[in-house]
Amino acid sequence: MYLNYIVAMLLFSVGLYCLLVKRNIIKMIIGLEVMTNGVHLFLISLGYKIGGVAPIVTGDPAQIAILGVDPVPQALVLTSIVIDICIIALALSLAIYAYQHYRTLNPFKIRRLRK
Repeated sequence: MYLNYIVAMLLFSVGLYCLLVKRNIIKMIIGLEVMTNGVHLFLISLGYKIGGVAPIVTGDPAQIAILGVDPVPQALVLTSIVIDICIIALALSLAIYAYQHYRTLNPFKIRRLRK
């Protein structure tokens, strides 16, 4: 059970490492994607119950209250995935534009070329 949390924190840490250390915009975008996947895994793991059932009332409501899995983390992750796809698409299009304009993907060189 705790393996999910460990893997989620490792994914988040690897993504954060890529954001802080890498000097390539594409690698930074990949790090952002890995980091958000770690957050998604963490949120889904929070809503997991051993022996849980879907929270659809078909029988005894008390049984559903005890064994029902919380659907809110799943809905949050689904919404977050859609937002993440939009952010990654925008970031990649900006990276393509930056490469076409500055001929480099290093954010520090782009900052120096601005002057």
